[in-house]
Amino acid sequence: MRVDALAQTIEALFDTPPATYREADAQVFQDFKQALNGGLVRAAEPDTTTATGWRVNAWVKKGILVGFRMGQIVDMSVNATRQPYFDKATYPVRQFTPQSGVRIVPGGSSIRDGCYIARGVTCMPPMYINVGAWVDEGTMVDSHALVGSCAQIGLRCHLSAAAQIGGVLEPVGALPVIIEDDVLVGGNCGVYEGTVVKQRAVLGSGVILNRSTPVYDLVNGKVLAATEDTPLVIPANAVVVSGSRQVTNGPGKEWGISVYTPVIVKYRDARTDAKVQLEDLLR
Repeated sequence: MRVDALAQTIEALFDTPPATYREADAQVFQDFKQALNGGLVRAAEPDTTTATGWRVNAWVKKGILVGFRMGQIVDMSVNATRQPYFDKATYPVRQFTPQSGVRIVPGGSSIRDGCYIARGVTCMPPMYINVGAWVDEGTMVDSHALVGSCAQIGLRCHLSAAAQIGGVLEPVGALPVIIEDDVLVGGNCGVYEGTVVKQRAVLGSGVILNRSTPVYDLVNGKVLAATEDTPLVIPANAVVVSGSRQVTNGPGKEWGISVYTPVIVKYRDARTDAKVQLEDLLR
């Protein structure tokens, strides 16, 4: 089925759910999921005409939600006594072969069906990639890292241990989290609520990015923040670390309290590149 025809059918199934799903509806969903797995469709894609450089494909999110509506909870246990698993029949574990070119190191990782995992991706255990995600070539997903639903991860990224890339499935028009090419996400980072991290940025360990917390750019002397219409956007090549800012009034000032804030302390240079280049040895 052509992508435009698939989109129209998915829109109809989402807007007018049938009382009972037919075999033909199930086949449409399987075609849709194969398109997700193959990278033929994605929840968001680059678009130079937008403020963020990205646009949402809302119909793709609708297709994922149709799958949840359509699926019945079934027993997915490998060994029901030792480790029971129960989930929607429409979203089993994604299947790979050696020819897929994806390294999934033994130790308890899980990748849900309905996401694009490119050749050369390395998955260190245990980590989890949710439905609708896009993980491009050469990226490493390290231990205890999460790639949430519909998150878009670019080429040659490194999601360090315990990094959390939040999922944004609903509302369907909301931009998911975007991590562009060659980004290093440090250990224990959290990127949430549709934040866009532009190419070659570096997030130091423990950095949290979301719609609520402004980012202070010390290099350019300005404050970056999400608006009602646009998410937080971290500029290309920015090096972001965890910082704090003083409370300037009320009891917080009297008590000497500071609150967390991310800070851009520099933009990438040769020294930064040399440190990041070490990651290539692990791929």
